[in-house]
Amino acid sequence: MKVSLCMIAKNEGKNLRRCLQSVIGVVDEMIVVDTGSTDNTCEIANEFGAKVERFAWNGSFSDARNRSIDLAKGDWILFLDADEELTPESGVLLPPLLERKGVSGYFLRIENYVGGNGVTEMAPDIVFRLFRNKPEHRFHGAIHEQIADVILQHNKETQFVVAEDLVIRHYGFLDQQLIEKDKKNRNLRMVEEHIGETPDDKMLRFHYGVELYRVERYEQAANEFIKAAEGIDVNTGYLPKLMRYVTQCYYNQKKYELALNIIKQGLAWFPTYADLHYFQGLIYYEQGEYGLAYMAFGKAVAVPKQPSHFATINGVNGFRAYYFLGQIAEMFCNEEEALRNYVMSLRDNAACTAALECICRILEPRVDEAYAKQALGKICEFKGVGANKCIAEFLMNQSAYNLAYEFFDLAHQAAEEEAGMKLEEASDIKVKKAICLMQKREFAEAMSKFESITAEDPFFLPAMFNRLLAFWLQGRQQGLRKLAEDITALKLTEDSANVVKILVDNMGERSLPKVTLGKEGIVILLDVFKRSVVLGEWERAITLLEGVTPETKKELNSVVGECCFKYGKLELAERFLDACITENNQCWLAYFILAQVKEKQGELLDAHYYYRQAMSLEPKNPKNYIHLARLYDKMHQDIVKQTVEKYQDVPVVHGGLKLASGLGN
Repeated sequence: MKVSLCMIAKNEGKNLRRCLQSVIGVVDEMIVVDTGSTDNTCEIANEFGAKVERFAWNGSFSDARNRSIDLAKGDWILFLDADEELTPESGVLLPPLLERKGVSGYFLRIENYVGGNGVTEMAPDIVFRLFRNKPEHRFHGAIHEQIADVILQHNKETQFVVAEDLVIRHYGFLDQQLIEKDKKNRNLRMVEEHIGETPDDKMLRFHYGVELYRVERYEQAANEFIKAAEGIDVNTGYLPKLMRYVTQCYYNQKKYELALNIIKQGLAWFPTYADLHYFQGLIYYEQGEYGLAYMAFGKAVAVPKQPSHFATINGVNGFRAYYFLGQIAEMFCNEEEALRNYVMSLRDNAACTAALECICRILEPRVDEAYAKQALGKICEFKGVGANKCIAEFLMNQSAYNLAYEFFDLAHQAAEEEAGMKLEEASDIKVKKAICLMQKREFAEAMSKFESITAEDPFFLPAMFNRLLAFWLQGRQQGLRKLAEDITALKLTEDSANVVKILVDNMGERSLPKVTLGKEGIVILLDVFKRSVVLGEWERAITLLEGVTPETKKELNSVVGECCFKYGKLELAERFLDACITENNQCWLAYFILAQVKEKQGELLDAHYYYRQAMSLEPKNPKNYIHLARLYDKMHQDIVKQTVEKYQDVPVVHGGLKLASGLGN
């Protein structure tokens, strides 16, 4: 049995070689119908010995595809697009399928790669791409052209088979490809031209909904999907995807009740569809229904392997759902369960940095770096530059500077191993290692690294700012002022320039006018504040806030109070949190942290009051209930202890306490 590869192409010089290379030795002939290329598409096709024919584009993909079939001499037709390739394993598996009697065509698994900028994910589906070459087997439809239904029309007894082991990789949904070809808008225009001609074509209406969804016209897309679903056979192959798309349309519009209704219907038809369980979990999570969300995400990870025609979104039955299970477990103050779910998330997808960041936070590496290092070593295998840099930055965020320095070192070593030679440290690693040294008060070595960053380097400004900060932390006023002049001569944002002013004025008589900071400036100032606190420079950190206007200080009070609590300055935390509540008595977080402050200070009744206030503002947040329940338990234990101490000589006291605790029932 001979196989003909049939293709249509236009300006596919960047993709075609990869595609044709993948079928060498698999097909017996290659046919490329070119619809008007102005690049080297035809030349590349000729290099591979393909039969190339020019075709005047008439707006119909079916006509172009049918012309390629007219030229084919094989017993079977394999269709690929230029931005696709056949996997090496598929070539070995293909020949036995061609000998099967009674089979007219095969659905193959297609792996669509989406995303870009270093973040790429795979979404599977099935496509009808392999069929017998017969005169009556021809495509129809100008766009999203079909052939399987044509084959069925000519032979009602025909048999199609899903061959999931035959895999096509598709790169056309990568961001750069979509941008270069303007594929979204092109497809939308073409569908709109033809939808009026065949308004009852449910398949075309489904594809119209997909194109509308891709350009984020969610309301219109949902309407088209609903029309496509009216009276549809439940066994229609694309129905699961349709239900998922409608759900996503309503979810993106925050029409949660409509989305939940669609999910309910979809799960009645497809009870093991992970995508619907996942989106149900997302909606409940955003509504604050955390118990229902936990159940939905739990079902998402428990479903069996998803069939390809479900076109399951990558990770909805794995790392994505596990991540949210971890988030909910944290809300219920169950860090052990949270950690387990984050680890499961990371094991399903080593690139799930959100889960890794949560793991780093739970391990508290600043408190016990040795334990955190050991635990991370068991949880993850860090190989390569990117992985080690990622963990180092998360450790920096947790103020574990010694350990962060080690991982930046490992990142540099990994770079040298990949290059097979000694290398100068990359400037970003050099600057971050220098920051770690600063936080260990190794200022001389840190300054040496900062000073080695040249003016042409993109990390020159961060290096200069951290040199300025080093002078400020050491109280070196002369060096600070000189460097501030050099920095302000550079192109700074208004916020960055204002933070420099605050640092300079902080060491003088504070005569400059107070400044108002935007979001960028607040982030920078808070970072300086936290780093000062880690070094024990509390007074210096607090005086920074004297340089900002009352309006900016209002923005800072809650976060500064939380930072003071985290690093053990309870009185300061109370001061800033009180100020926050005075300005905004609706700030749930301020009440919640202040309750913890009071609890640590032993003022349990005050803690009770603040937990109650937090609960009234965030009645769905389980943290309020868990913390309050723990407080009641502590208060109960304190009262029992006081009672026993006061009445230790009275024999009946223990019986009374037992009854008071409800233990006598």
